[in-house]
Amino acid sequence: MSPDLTITDVRLTPILVADPPLLNTQGVHQPYTPRLIVEVVTADGTTGVGETYGDTKYLELARPFAEKLTGRQVSDLNGLFTIADEVSVDSSRISGQVDVGGLRGVQTADKLRLSVVSAFEVACLDALGKALGLPVHALLGGKVRDAVEYSAYLFYKWADHPEGVAAEKDDWGAAVDPAGVVEQARRFKERYGFTSFKLKGGVFPPDEEIAAVRALAEAFPGHPLRLDPNGAWSVATSLKVAEEIGGILEYLEDPALGTPAMAEVAAKTDVPLATNMCVTTFAEIKEAFTKDAVQVVLSDHHYWGGLRNTQQLAAICRTFGVGVSMHSNTHLGISLTAMTHVASTVPNLHHACDSHYPWQSEDVLTERLTFTDGKLAVSDAPGLGVELDRDKLAFLHRRWLDDDGALRERDDAAAMRVAEPDWVTPPVPRW
Repeated sequence: MSPDLTITDVRLTPILVADPPLLNTQGVHQPYTPRLIVEVVTADGTTGVGETYGDTKYLELARPFAEKLTGRQVSDLNGLFTIADEVSVDSSRISGQVDVGGLRGVQTADKLRLSVVSAFEVACLDALGKALGLPVHALLGGKVRDAVEYSAYLFYKWADHPEGVAAEKDDWGAAVDPAGVVEQARRFKERYGFTSFKLKGGVFPPDEEIAAVRALAEAFPGHPLRLDPNGAWSVATSLKVAEEIGGILEYLEDPALGTPAMAEVAAKTDVPLATNMCVTTFAEIKEAFTKDAVQVVLSDHHYWGGLRNTQQLAAICRTFGVGVSMHSNTHLGISLTAMTHVASTVPNLHHACDSHYPWQSEDVLTERLTFTDGKLAVSDAPGLGVELDRDKLAFLHRRWLDDDGALRERDDAAAMRVAEPDWVTPPVPRW
């Protein structure tokens, strides 16, 4: 008897998860960050899970989306985009705002919709895989690798959140100079076996970050290195950095803001440029590729509307000879597992993927995902191959319910103002 794949229920659970005081050009991470857990339930009792951003603007889109999903087939993945087109977006919430969570430029209604669609698509694929007894990667055409390589994601970091701020403790310590960055990298390597390192820059003057990269190259010879200042530099500064340390970089990620500036940098250096800021929608591909502004696109299934769109992006990159890897934001195990499934199906994935997961001390899964030699094994279990821990989910949801609203929106600048009351997000270019 065939399973009944009709969606009968959709559950949305906003949560707050602990986040360390990681620094970027916008400010610092808040002590807790919002995520949204999506569950779709079919008539035969199968439940699929997905995850995306949990800020109010995403939750407000997810609620009417969930209502329209009931009664549809869990296999109707293309229909998810039709539903998205029917859900209105309050433009007053996003007009002129910059996406400080993903640092991917100005927010748009379409970008918000795609980030919501991504969670529902993953949840539907999870449920469909469970119903059919197939892993998600099989639903995507089959894996071409049994494990996916990830890179250590290094951050300048305070030892603790500002005094007086309620927060979870971590054992990473501070990293505000080259020695601290190297020690952080050493612990990443010892704990998880990572063999490549990415440093989130744009925090200190470029010379200080150049020194940190050089220190990493000396401490870990032969290990691929990346530097990402999130568009904080001018074209001239970008070229200066490329000249000084380009020879030890695998790629330089978003040194300058926007495709025209990136194209200007690319025209004057042989250092590969990567992006998750100027190519985040299909409409942005043409200009970036025809101007040769980027040589590596860092995909993100949350940005692009799911796993199948991520495959389409990878195919376009392969057509134009552009490299592809994966961007990461603060995420839990559901998103990391989804990333791993789709990454396993992409033939032209030649760079280790990013992941914040080692920074997250909390999760909603019954078992924490484990990196071995810097890689994550691809699950062959039905669906995503993960299971929700109801108690953990309820605990993190209770934290969200108990919050007065201050932490339900990610705002790195607001978090920085707790420590530095006069902090204003620096204009771009910062240097």
